Amino acid sequence: MTDLNNAPLPIIEGEGVILRPITPDDTPQIVCWRNRESVRRNFIFREPFTAEMHTRWLNTKVASGEVVQYIILDKATGQSVGSVYFRDIDRKNRSAEYGIFIGEESARGKGLGSETARIFTDFGFETLGLHRISLRLLAGNTQAEKSYENAGYRREGVFRDMVLLDGVYRDVIFMARLQSTLTQEE
Repeated sequence: MTDLNNAPLPIIEGEGVILRPITPDDTPQIVCWRNRESVRRNFIFREPFTAEMHTRWLNTKVASGEVVQYIILDKATGQSVGSVYFRDIDRKNRSAEYGIFIGEESARGKGLGSETARIFTDFGFETLGLHRISLRLLAGNTQAEKSYENAGYRREGVFRDMVLLDGVYRDVIFMARLQSTLTQEE
């Protein structure tokens, strides 16, 4: 597995997006996005998100390499529109959990999230040396599930009534993609 702790993370460029490593200067934007109802409702963690929480995340998780996080830029406008990350990076087992959100409502429905899922997952396999990338999503988020399927993720199971959100038990869908599917499915 590639150790990027001593090397700068690369900028990743796609057809419609540019992904750049997150910096502390992104904190106000991340806090704003994470507190928007349109973003919050798709997260399992729904507590109000603060700058202190994000700074602690950057100083512990990102700084240690347990998390690799990027900002998503709309290539056409140069505008920051969201964030994508690998969390709980396990170097021994070469695995991580994928997460993404598009914080700018005007950027949704344009395929930016789907493209980001494809190129960031490829980055995880090709550059970070991951073997397995998993993700979780709330059942009913069909647009996200379709986007993940288009990026090669496969549903592995549903944990029924796993989380209590807004007074209602919700199912959580687990999906994953293995590095070997790069060659098996092409």
